[in-house]
Formats: sequence, C-alpha cells, structure tokens
Amino acid sequence: MYDICTIGHITLDKVVTTQSVKFMPGGTSFYFSKAIQDFDLRYALVTALGNEEAYIVDGLREANIEVRSLPSEFTVYFENIYSHNQDHREQNVLHTAASFDVAQMPDVNAKIFHLGPLLSDDITVELVKHLASKGEVSLDIQGFLRYVKDKKVYYRDWADKEEALPYITYLKANEFEMEAVTGTSNVEAGARYLAEMGVREVIITLGSRGSVIYTNGVFHHIPAYQPADIVDATGCGDTYMAGYLLQKVKGESIQRAGEFGAAMATLKIASSGPFSRTPQEVENVIKQGAYTPQVEQVAEVEK
Repeated sequence: MYDICTIGHITLDKVVTTQSVKFMPGGTSFYFSKAIQDFDLRYALVTALGNEEAYIVDGLREANIEVRSLPSEFTVYFENIYSHNQDHREQNVLHTAASFDVAQMPDVNAKIFHLGPLLSDDITVELVKHLASKGEVSLDIQGFLRYVKDKKVYYRDWADKEEALPYITYLKANEFEMEAVTGTSNVEAGARYLAEMGVREVIITLGSRGSVIYTNGVFHHIPAYQPADIVDATGCGDTYMAGYLLQKVKGESIQRAGEFGAAMATLKIASSGPFSRTPQEVENVIKQGAYTPQVEQVAEVEK
C-alpha cells in the first residue's frame, strides 16, 4: 500500500520566460514526483510516454522514485510562455499521448491517488470512479478544462463534472480554472459550488495572493510567502499539491497542509526545473513568514 500514487503524463516542456528559453521534462506527474522524492513517503508514479523519452523515467528511477511506465506512441509536448509576473502563461501543444483507463491501469493500491490530467481526454471518468473505490482521489482539474485548437491551449467547462466530482476528495484549481468550471470569478462562490458538487476539500490557488481551502463550511486562507526571486512558475501548483497531500496523508490539519504546500511552491518559483530543496528549508519559509492565519466560519448559501 502506497501513501500516494500519482497518475499522469510526463511531458517535454519548452519554458519561455523574460529571462530565458529552456527545454526540460514536465507535467504534473513529473513535478509532483520530484517535489516529493526527498520526503519520507511510500510513493509510486503511473505515467505514459514515448520510447524516445524513456530516459526521463530512467532518471526518476535513479532518484529512487518507483515508476510504472505505460506505452504510448508519443510523449506530450508543451510550450509554456510566461509574462513577467509569472501568474499568467500562454500554452501550445505539439504532441499528445495515450489516455489512462481502467483496463490498462496497473494493480496499485494507495491511500491517495493524485490525478494530473494535462488535456481533457487524458483520464477517463470510469478510472476516476475505479480509483475512488480503492482510496481517496485528488485532482488537479486543469487538464480536464483544456482543449487544443491549432496547437494552442484553450479552456472550457468540464463536460463530465457532474458525474466525476462526487468521487473527488481533494480538488485544486487556480482562479481562472475555477471560473471555467463554475461560471463565477468569485472565489468563495466558486469554492461553494465545487463543494456542493461533491468535492470534500476545494483548493483555489491565487498565485502571488496565496490560496483558499474550503471544507465543511470553513474557508482557510493560506498566505503566499515572499520568494527570494521569481524565476519560473512552471510546476508551482504541482509542488503545492505535493506538499499539501504529504501533510494530509500524515494526518495534519488543513491549515498546516496549505502552509506547507505554499512554502514549497515559494521555494520552487525561485529556480527553473522541479523543486529540489530540503524539508528543513520548507519549515524555515513557514517560520520566517510574517502573517496572521485567517480561518472564518461561512454560512452555507441555500440554492
């Protein structure tokens, strides 16, 4: 039994910022796995990529990450273009990869299955339901809202949300993804909407303005710690969720889990590539942060 099993494609990423152009592996599954590799955790990754990119999986295994790699004709290829403040990006897709479904899923048991779809057809609803029968399901919703037209990535509502969301325990969305799936730009209203659809813990990330976690009628406000530098935001959301789920599987509180995830994301944004800092450095960011945690009781709104 694993503590966490991540399911999602590894990508080839071209990352364009105001400072540089770099080529590197990416995707939720890659950034999440690398972020969590130095923590005490029973962990496995299920991914799919083309034969020419098998070296990426070899590198993960050399870092003692257990990987189940499924065959695919191609590896997903993303281009990420960032503006100066790193809160917004333009994306292009040059290749897609084989989908994940129940039939091809390895027999893996975990306390939490973290799903990192990159495009809307990456993971079937049937697989979501299957995994929910075995453990808790965590979802980074971004991929289910993406579609590709003329190689560019656009966002639209998730057609299967009513069927799938009741099976999701933890859901992460940024404010733009939240608006796409809920129809509102109001964070509190959007979080309530997702909770009413069946999600137990709704995590809305707000970039440099921190994040909000909603569960059982309570909003937990998580700060965005000040980074030493702003270099590359690619994988920050994945790094946040690695820290969040790491603490949740240990039985920590929502506030503690959110702060730990935020601190990891703060360290990650200060450099290119995946998170590569120590657990102690994460704790140091939390200790140095000058802020007042806010937890407020919010009355449920009748629909």
